[in-house]
Amino acid sequence: MKSEKHGFEAEVSRLLHMMVHSVYSEREIFLRELISNASDACDKLRYEGLTNEKLLDGTSDFAIDIRLDKDTKTLTISDNGIGMNKKDLISHLGTIARSGTSAFVDNMSGDEKSDTNLIGQFGVGFYSVFMVADKVEVISRKAGSKKAWAWISDGIGEYTISDAKKDCSGTQVTLHIKDDATEFLEVMRLKNIIKTYSDHITLPITLISKNDDDKAEEKEVSEKVNDGTALWARPKSDITDDQYKEFYHHVAHSFDEPATTIHYRAEGKIEYTVLLFIPSQQPADLFEPSRKPKVKLYVKRVFITEDCEDLLPGYLRFMRGVIDSEDLPLNISREMLQNNPVMTSISGAVTKRILTDLEKKAKKDVKGYNDFWNNFGAVLKEGIYEDFARRDQILKISRFHSTADEELTSLEGYVSRMGEGQDTIYYITGDSLLAAKRSPQLEGFKAKNIEVLYLTDPVDEFWMQMVPEFDGKKFGSVTRGAADLDDKKDDEKKANTPEIEALIAVIKTNLGEAVKDVRISNRLTDSAVCLVADDNDMDMHMERILKMHNKLDGGASTRVMEINAENSLIKTLAAAATKKNSVAALKDASQILLDQARIMEGDLPDDPVAFASRLSLMMTNSFS
Repeated sequence: MKSEKHGFEAEVSRLLHMMVHSVYSEREIFLRELISNASDACDKLRYEGLTNEKLLDGTSDFAIDIRLDKDTKTLTISDNGIGMNKKDLISHLGTIARSGTSAFVDNMSGDEKSDTNLIGQFGVGFYSVFMVADKVEVISRKAGSKKAWAWISDGIGEYTISDAKKDCSGTQVTLHIKDDATEFLEVMRLKNIIKTYSDHITLPITLISKNDDDKAEEKEVSEKVNDGTALWARPKSDITDDQYKEFYHHVAHSFDEPATTIHYRAEGKIEYTVLLFIPSQQPADLFEPSRKPKVKLYVKRVFITEDCEDLLPGYLRFMRGVIDSEDLPLNISREMLQNNPVMTSISGAVTKRILTDLEKKAKKDVKGYNDFWNNFGAVLKEGIYEDFARRDQILKISRFHSTADEELTSLEGYVSRMGEGQDTIYYITGDSLLAAKRSPQLEGFKAKNIEVLYLTDPVDEFWMQMVPEFDGKKFGSVTRGAADLDDKKDDEKKANTPEIEALIAVIKTNLGEAVKDVRISNRLTDSAVCLVADDNDMDMHMERILKMHNKLDGGASTRVMEINAENSLIKTLAAAATKKNSVAALKDASQILLDQARIMEGDLPDDPVAFASRLSLMMTNSFS
């Protein structure tokens, strides 16, 4: 076949430009990424071969070879793993197959540390090869196929794909080293890199080089350079922080630091080893619809799969690491893993351990836990409505912003600050923290120093429907029903003048079925008007979410309009309500009040053009 030229995706081209022109001090990460990819490829073939021996094609010993050649200035990393076909090469090496890649590339700042973290976060570590190479050749043959393919690029903007020859399945990556990167052609430099980053890889890593001490008797020298012991199987006392860190980089394909490490061995009826990490940064796929955990399952140190939905619940999908079972059979299939009693037992115990460790962290390291919550709280809260058995535990470790303080608070903290006689945990939902803080429905609560929780994650609306109370205190939305601010009753009676009564009657007549009711508010102190849901109606923010996703059956509910009788505008309109010549003006004013209330909720008026016309007319009359 003739060579085919392909252009990189725009995002890839921008990323490659950064890589090609980088002068990062940590350029050695390219080798870690290639070794990690090779290890994963071998693990995948080993697992697939359990149920389809034909894929193995006689392969029994998986290995990674690294060959350096100073004469040709090349470094070649080879594996005998799953391999790639033409389609795989295009999708894996020509595309960043993730959502949000444009934003990712836009965030590249030129700062070494932050950019490196982003690269790992978006799983594009392969492209780090262009920091040290001006040309890269990839030859690969997919297991089960007799056909091999070559992928070649200089990292500038294009790549070519053509037919190739390869005796067995696997992938061979050859780097043509830049003149300013010849340090990566030195045996000792490569050994140090492998020992630092990849010593834990369980496959043998062999370094092959030429013995050039005597040019007349030049020959190849092979040396196994990694320890090859499963890190998680070693005693914790034998493992350094740096080793934990590098293993995290390997299993997570990330460049950030692990925020928390959980490493233990469970013994008894069921035996297994756990080495899990909580990242310090959000993985790029955290909010993907699949919600699949990314923890690798091993059986007796043999990789099985990282695509096991029963290993951890979806609300812990930010976890990275390995779980190694002693009791599952080595030839277990994905189908056999489903509803497996051993898996169920392991999953339940590990989930409990993670939540318990998080609870301890919340008490001992407030700042560290708050950082964790800001990254993963929105995901963890999914467990409140998904995992009934652990709901109370998740509620205890949940954190929220509130009107009381800029710092995050627990529900226990909120309850401890409740005033005498208060039996309700008040909350408000919104699209963002800023929007929630600006809600007029908060005014009366703030004036009376009644704390209100800000619930600004979409998941909040769903779990709140299933949790009526906490610690004997019911939850109550400040945007639903009448505000129970008892000491405002006298003010309400004073405000309930004949003029106000007349205005309420006029507004009800003018708006008709557009509102469910019009009443004096005891929750407003500054704003003229607001909308609230009736006691038995859906929360307004929840309704907006369902409407956005076309999940709102039966149409939107009509709302209750509340007016602030102490507001100057309302007083002016109330005075006009008793005058016969103000009927027409009050009709427009009533609609403007409704539209104003909708705008403050983040909605549009039903008829924006009519709203603008009414507003223009009233402004004209005011200045005439």
